[in-house]
Amino acid sequence: MKINTVILNDGNCIPQLGFGTFKMTEEQAYDSVLKALEFGYRHIDTAAIYKNEIGVGKAVHDSPVRREDIFLVSKVWNDRHGFDETVKAFEETLAKLQTDYLDLYLIHWPKEKNSETWKAMIELKKQGRVKSIGVSNFKKHHLDKIIEDTGVIPAVNQVELHPQFQQEELREYSKKHSICIESWGPLMQGQIFGKSEMEELAKKKNRTIAQITLRWHIQKGFIVLPKSVNPERIKSNREIYDFELSLSDMKFIDKLNLNKRIGPDPDTITF
Repeated sequence: MKINTVILNDGNCIPQLGFGTFKMTEEQAYDSVLKALEFGYRHIDTAAIYKNEIGVGKAVHDSPVRREDIFLVSKVWNDRHGFDETVKAFEETLAKLQTDYLDLYLIHWPKEKNSETWKAMIELKKQGRVKSIGVSNFKKHHLDKIIEDTGVIPAVNQVELHPQFQQEELREYSKKHSICIESWGPLMQGQIFGKSEMEELAKKKNRTIAQITLRWHIQKGFIVLPKSVNPERIKSNREIYDFELSLSDMKFIDKLNLNKRIGPDPDTITF
């Protein structure tokens, strides 16, 4: 079944279900992205710090799927912030990915030079070298500052979001500013599989826990980025468009919220 798309605040469309490549080697990224594209994924997410852009780019190049049908995303790392450094980092990313444009480029984590980095991304978008620009791991105060300094609202904010950490305040802010939320760590970095409540719901629906959780993200309206190097799981995670969760099912999962992160806090992270 076809993957739904979401319209961004700049008018571009992004596939709601993407494929993440965090912690994959170059070889794993190549094999997994090829499989993902074969199984119908059209949104591929990587980052400079993942050190697998070459593998991702080779898979996109070698796949029979046309480049223009693939929504390709990468991110600028913390040590490349600032106007000139961001432009250089972007060019390095394009070379590794074997492409002359990105569909989405993100600031990976908020740092001191957020506004200068954001200005560089605005310029890259004006030049047509990236279609959409956004951020990752930004809180409200980070977003307020770059919007105040530039007048340009990010199209996307990719943040930790899952049943245990539902980011309700940030979601409300994002809705007011028409910023799309992308969920990283949607399966709680594997911890969702130990939740007895999810086991119960998965049995009821005759689905995997991963499928139930990803379907919850989809019905919430989030863009979601599962990752796997296992071909069977890559395929299974794609098969979430032939069933729906009821309102009571959704509320059942909502009750798992503890407002508790698994990953680092953007305000205190040191790397």
